[in-house]
Amino acid sequence: MRRPSILLPLSVVLVFSSATARGDVSAQRSDRGAVVKIDGKLFTEYLTKAGQSPSMWPIIGPSGKAMTRSYPVGAAVDGETSDHPHHQSLWLTHDKVSGTDFWLANVNNGKGDAGPHIAHREFVEVESQGPTARIATRNDWMNGDERICEDDRTIVYGTRDNGDRWIDFTVTIHASDGDVTFGDTKEGTFAVRVADTMRVDAKLGGRIVNSEGQTNEGAWGLPARWVDYTGPVDGETVGIAMMSHPSSFRPRPRWHVRTYGLFTANPFGQSDFPQPEVAKQGAVTIKKGDSLALRYRVLLHRGETNAAEIEQAYQEFAAE
Repeated sequence: MRRPSILLPLSVVLVFSSATARGDVSAQRSDRGAVVKIDGKLFTEYLTKAGQSPSMWPIIGPSGKAMTRSYPVGAAVDGETSDHPHHQSLWLTHDKVSGTDFWLANVNNGKGDAGPHIAHREFVEVESQGPTARIATRNDWMNGDERICEDDRTIVYGTRDNGDRWIDFTVTIHASDGDVTFGDTKEGTFAVRVADTMRVDAKLGGRIVNSEGQTNEGAWGLPARWVDYTGPVDGETVGIAMMSHPSSFRPRPRWHVRTYGLFTANPFGQSDFPQPEVAKQGAVTIKKGDSLALRYRVLLHRGETNAAEIEQAYQEFAAE
């Protein structure tokens, strides 16, 4: 099919330049997708199917500890929550894609591909480049046997010289089979479910901070350049920061970030969120043959939020 005009890039990119990367990063095909390692140790595995869409699990942070919830992707962990079985570690999906709910359908329910699902079509690239590794895939957004749209993803993995780890996730949605509408809903889009002990609601020191200085419940649904979610894992405070690039569609998206552990960048939701006057988002239709892209960065770091350091990292990203 033709790839004409870009409406605005749906690239989810999480990028630090390879010039600042450290460590030997490798990617290799696995039975379930592709395994990514740093200096020979597991960083993450790209799963071609977790629930009803691709996902990444586990996500091992710079301290060597898992930073996303195991349930429902991995083995049960004693005391771990089991709410929201559609939260699959680190993933991308959305409710109301031309009226089809890919968000709640993202569960291991035994129905296979009978309903909404994002089907991994192929690996375009799985490559190790020394300081970085790269995975590129092509995927079909399906409702049963009907394709609604398709996407191309490029995911790059690396480290910074201070030990921070990063994941660049670029996804471009193509209206391959007709006009496609990404609906106005809080349920989307690029998502992480943080480790249970990091949750604000766990009352162990978890905290949400955004680029505007809003915290915890006060950050929910509001626009920001970045959001950082920190908390303890095995006795050490760690954090997951997500940043939106200035070139992204709606570069200050609203953030569906919850004190119970869900953390998403959502450039389409509006009516479900507070303070409508501070950001005017809403449904977007991609015309047949066009594309739409978002670009984000995810940074895995040690310690509590240092707003100045996160902002500096954002400015480095924004300059790329």
